[in-house]
Amino acid sequence: MISGQTGLVNTEESDDRRKVLPESTLGRSARLIGLPLGVAARAGVGAGRRLFGADAHQVDAQLKDAAAEQLFAVLGELKGGAMKFGQMMSMFEAFMPEDLAAPFRDRLRQLQDAAPPMPSSKAEAVLRAELGSDWRKNFSEIDLRPAAAASLGQVHRGRLTDGTEVAIKVQYPGAAAAVASDLRQVRRLTTAISPLTGGLDIVGIAREMAIRITEEVDYTLEAAAQSQVAEALAGHPRFVVPKVRMFTERVLVSDWVEGRKLISVTDRPAAERNRAALDYVTFLFAGPRLAGILHGDPHPGNYLLTADGKLGVVDFGLVARLPEGLPEPMGRLIRNAVNDDAEAMLTGLREEGFVTAEVSAEELMEFFVAFVEPAKVEQFTFNREWSRQQFGRVHSSMGPNEVATKLNIPPHYMIIYRAWLGAVSVLCQLDVQEDFAAILREYLPGFATQDDVTF
Repeated sequence: MISGQTGLVNTEESDDRRKVLPESTLGRSARLIGLPLGVAARAGVGAGRRLFGADAHQVDAQLKDAAAEQLFAVLGELKGGAMKFGQMMSMFEAFMPEDLAAPFRDRLRQLQDAAPPMPSSKAEAVLRAELGSDWRKNFSEIDLRPAAAASLGQVHRGRLTDGTEVAIKVQYPGAAAAVASDLRQVRRLTTAISPLTGGLDIVGIAREMAIRITEEVDYTLEAAAQSQVAEALAGHPRFVVPKVRMFTERVLVSDWVEGRKLISVTDRPAAERNRAALDYVTFLFAGPRLAGILHGDPHPGNYLLTADGKLGVVDFGLVARLPEGLPEPMGRLIRNAVNDDAEAMLTGLREEGFVTAEVSAEELMEFFVAFVEPAKVEQFTFNREWSRQQFGRVHSSMGPNEVATKLNIPPHYMIIYRAWLGAVSVLCQLDVQEDFAAILREYLPGFATQDDVTF
């Protein structure tokens, strides 16, 4: 969340009559399906311009820039599941080829930061419907201008009658219907966008997202998860999770966390980037052991750097409930790979359901090198060049009868896999160097050995 002015506001926007989330399935589908049509039309125009002597590189750059404009304008306007998909894409831009990532990067980051806000009258309508006609009695102040806007709702800054500063998360009217509509169309959209991503498996990632996005529409589930983590980490020296004050299915009120977005350290000195990144990735691995919850959305907009040097964590809509912590086989398998015990790794992957066909131990070891390299050394450097090299290597293994076609992600590993891959992407965007193996030794069951010097 970002800092915003406070004060009771009752202004009516001139565009109050428009819907915040278009609920018509036909209307939303038309916008989504229109994206590939627009890309195709621009490609045709570009071909014609090249035919008549226009510079090919300049035309290609203009086409990509125009495609980016249309894609993110439509996703941002629709919000709902479509906007969620766009935000998911933004996390993986470090894995895209540079010629595609460059014109898209600014717009991708815009999606990470905000979406067009809904009128204050609609926010008030949701608050009234969820908290009652006398909803204002709960607050001494509230700013109905949003401090932050996201895919399924927006956040307002306010103050309870006891003086507590709070973040009031209000779901967009029609969000549930919009999400249901979007998820029916997301496969068409991802199929159309896949050729633009340099081979990144957007389709597979989006399929996993679709399973979980529907859970995020119910704020009672989010409130339960956030409360569980906040209670477990109360007083923690490195992490701050806001306490939940009140909630309904479409409204969630919790303590306000003041801080800068994690991504703001991108241009800061290495020591500052490394410290922020270390806290970020530690929280992801520590959550299951300390609170029984894995924060399943490594989107950097959910992490704030507070003035007293802590990491504030918000948005618990997407989580994995892991009361026993991260799966022990996961740590054991990575340890086998670190030890170059390919046969033990193959056996373990089969037992866990990761291997679906005949594959050699050596093929697997080569395929999983990106997951293993950071755990093999005391200090590992995460940057865009390394991430793109790994993506290119993995993508080359996705042809017919290649190793990638023989592997599976078991359902209970889906969110873990997403959190891991997303975190690596964020670390590469931040360009950091840190002792990743130490985090695994401390928080990943099955990874540490008796010979390790641990905490």
